[in-house]
Amino acid sequence: MSSLAIKARAKANPLLTWRALRFRTICSGGLGFATSESDPPYPPVAGTKFLESFKEEFEIGSRVISLETGKIARFANGAVVLGMEETKVLSTIAAGKGDAVRDFLPLTVDYQEKQFAQGVIPNTFMRREGAPKERELLCGRLIDRPIRPLFPAGFYHEIQVMASVLSSDGKQDPDVMAANATSAALMLSDIPWGGPIGVVRIGRICGQFIVNPTMDELSLSDLNLVYACTRDKTLMIDVQAREISEKDLEAGLRLAHPEAVKYLEPQIRLAARAGKQKKEYKLSMVSEQTFEKVRNLAEEPIEAIFTDPSYGKFERGEALEKIAQDVKNALEEECDEESLKVLPKVVDTVRKEVVRKKIISEGSRVDGRHLDEVRPIYCEAGHLPILHGSALFNRGDTQVLCTVTLGAPQDAQRLDSLVGPPTKRFMLHYSFPPFCINEIGKRAGLNRREVGHGTLAEKALLAVLPPEDCFPYTVRINSEVMASDGSTSMATVCGGSLALMDAGIPLREHVAGVSVGLVTDVDPATGEIRDHRILTDILGLEDHLGDMDFKIAGTRNGVTAIQLDIKPAGIPLDIICDCLEPARKGRLQILDHMEREISAPRTQDDRNSPRLVTLKFTNDAIRKFIGPLGSVKRKIEEETGARISVGDGTITIVAKNQAVMEKVQDKVDFIVGREIEVGGIYKGIVTSVKEYGAFVEFNGGQQGLLHISELSHEPVSRVSDVVSVGQQISLMCIGQDVRGNIKLSRKATLPQPGSKTKIAVEGSAPVSKEAPNVWVSLENVSNGEQQTSTVEELPLRKNEDAEANPFASSAPAVVIRSAAECDEEEKSAGLSKTAKSAPKRMGILKRNNKLKTVQPSNNKPDSTLSSLLSNSLSLMGREKEFISEDEGENNLSNQKDKETDDKTPMTPQKLKLGTKVTAKVYQIRARGLVLDLGGGIRGMYRFEPNGEKDFNVGDELPVQCSSFTSKGIPVMSLVDEE
Repeated sequence: MSSLAIKARAKANPLLTWRALRFRTICSGGLGFATSESDPPYPPVAGTKFLESFKEEFEIGSRVISLETGKIARFANGAVVLGMEETKVLSTIAAGKGDAVRDFLPLTVDYQEKQFAQGVIPNTFMRREGAPKERELLCGRLIDRPIRPLFPAGFYHEIQVMASVLSSDGKQDPDVMAANATSAALMLSDIPWGGPIGVVRIGRICGQFIVNPTMDELSLSDLNLVYACTRDKTLMIDVQAREISEKDLEAGLRLAHPEAVKYLEPQIRLAARAGKQKKEYKLSMVSEQTFEKVRNLAEEPIEAIFTDPSYGKFERGEALEKIAQDVKNALEEECDEESLKVLPKVVDTVRKEVVRKKIISEGSRVDGRHLDEVRPIYCEAGHLPILHGSALFNRGDTQVLCTVTLGAPQDAQRLDSLVGPPTKRFMLHYSFPPFCINEIGKRAGLNRREVGHGTLAEKALLAVLPPEDCFPYTVRINSEVMASDGSTSMATVCGGSLALMDAGIPLREHVAGVSVGLVTDVDPATGEIRDHRILTDILGLEDHLGDMDFKIAGTRNGVTAIQLDIKPAGIPLDIICDCLEPARKGRLQILDHMEREISAPRTQDDRNSPRLVTLKFTNDAIRKFIGPLGSVKRKIEEETGARISVGDGTITIVAKNQAVMEKVQDKVDFIVGREIEVGGIYKGIVTSVKEYGAFVEFNGGQQGLLHISELSHEPVSRVSDVVSVGQQISLMCIGQDVRGNIKLSRKATLPQPGSKTKIAVEGSAPVSKEAPNVWVSLENVSNGEQQTSTVEELPLRKNEDAEANPFASSAPAVVIRSAAECDEEEKSAGLSKTAKSAPKRMGILKRNNKLKTVQPSNNKPDSTLSSLLSNSLSLMGREKEFISEDEGENNLSNQKDKETDDKTPMTPQKLKLGTKVTAKVYQIRARGLVLDLGGGIRGMYRFEPNGEKDFNVGDELPVQCSSFTSKGIPVMSLVDEE
């Protein structure tokens, strides 16, 4: 009625229609609703949505854990957020629609760590996450392995698990949390599954086990054990350890089981409150009639093949394929379409029954071995000699080629994980090409299986590598599977250990691995295991037809890595522990073969072994070395192929071999210079030629005088006959004159006529230290701003002459100061500057002629060789430390022509560089001799690396003074008796 009244009145007054309908008039400035006194003052707002959520909290290992569902991911078939402190992980489950025809379970597990979880923007070009990283693939495998066996037989529907880290505080590793969240999500879903499961991590610090350790605790732990189980059976084990004994490992497993079971009840309570009704999915089952028909046709010929151990892998496979084809032809003649559809699955089941029955009843294996017998082994270290390290390992028909490549510290892999270290300096890359099983396939991207097998071998070898401070190299092992017939990952462990030894890397122990299998006889009515057999070193066929693949790697001292994968819905822990001892015995057999091939790190030659050296310089020297915009450094890298990195006061050089390292160091020495030592060998360029000698530029632009008398052992009439301007020559520093000029000698680097003495090598000192067995270290004397170096290099290969290695020796040298600095010290001490007999303290020639006095150190204990000699030096007073300018000049120029009269008692004034004397052995030390030079003076002689060490107290030796230590102790060298 009201609408009719409005229409009638609108004919009389058109504007009435707008007002009656509560619209504003056009003249009001806009078209819209007009307000009335009865309207509400505010427009209606959206209501509040209530999200019903369910939460369960419990405590494990002093950590409070929560399971929550209903708030996020509500459309997923099952979704759970598991939280531990500030780390939260979401796991979701989805099932495919429809009934796809297939004969396997298409289960996909995707684990992802996005950088937002730790408040970081990805450092990629697109600023977003890309393809799955290795860690994400490994965590996905960690989730997949325990949940897969619990799906019912014949359930072939597509299932996808997606686990994502929502937030991370860096204290807990999210991988175990994601596995437990996935179990809870499956319990909430309508998918049939035989869970729940519990997954727990166990660490050990100072012999004490820790449940759910933090990342900081895990870095101190010698055990990283991940254990998954149902209420009474084990599903999955993953271990990384530092040579833990089997007894301690068993104790850790038995502790982990009850701790993991604590995860089960909260999941059951949560599923009872918020879970869905399990859906009736179609299962792909084989009828009893079809199974019996196929078994009657195939059982006898299959049994005949498996009882003949002469069959190889491919011969056996071809014979089995022929049997399957014969059965197929028989079924086609009967037109049995139902049996033909399931024929491959049924034939495989018949094979499994035949093999398992033979092993259980007779204790006989397919290839005729005993249950605890390891296949024949072949080892070859150094298969590819030109590489840094290589090895070929065969166990039966399984063959693996492993190679080792050494690189610089900056070659370490950078990791972008939410937890764990930022870099990884040891990498093992496992490759399984199709040809190793005579198949055709594509090679593309990261393969989950290859990543998993490579990581297992990497864990096994990591425990025996030297620490980073002793071994700064980055190491990469490539494992190429050449032939596969079971347990290629454990063959990779053995081959990798051999290759590391071949590369000269000082491993503590060899590491070997073996795979243990299990065959059980199960009661079909109760599902209980009635009998079982443990198999050592399983074949690929035994892995496929058995119940378990238990990979165990370790040394003679203990276990370093474990990976357990099973096929049934759990195995009792007692049986798992029983497998540890057969695995240890098999591992020891393999270690015997490996140690017969190579038992210690191989000595390497300098052709192929990489070299790494770290030099310390002042910042001014480093700026000079880098050059404008890094041009000098880049030029050296381009010319030599070496890698050079500059730090705060350091220059790190990584060279492909020793020749390249020497070339780079020559260039560095020429640009920057190094500490000048008397007796040190240097390369220089002749800048000018005079009548009395030549001036040579060396060691970063310093000038030295090469006198005509020091050109050659033969008389020289003209300097230009021997050297010319621009010529590069090797020289030895023999001292410094009163005016501060550096005196050089060319003839000191040349062999004397008729002498068998080898030519001095540049960078070496006259007396050499004993070379270490594995890693050679060179440390120059360091004081103030002078250069020091720390060299880490691989050992020498066989037949290498240690004397030819300039980095294999280092010796104290006499170092001399300029006269100008001596005069400056005399002024400060109030001494007379004009007195020529005033003593001059010996010091060190510095780069850029910045010379400082060497202060002798008296802090060593009395048992040292230096302290023993200091008693005799007290008779010499300070006369050995002070030399007059005239006397020093005469001694340095004539030191090779003078000898001490044996009948005259030795005095400190007579003992000069080059002085020859007959000394008596006063005392024998581990690295040298204490000599009695006469007159109460003691000297020292250091054993040469390959020299004679058979001396007796009282023996008389002809010696010559070659240098003095920083305390003034004379260092003697043996001379040939004339």
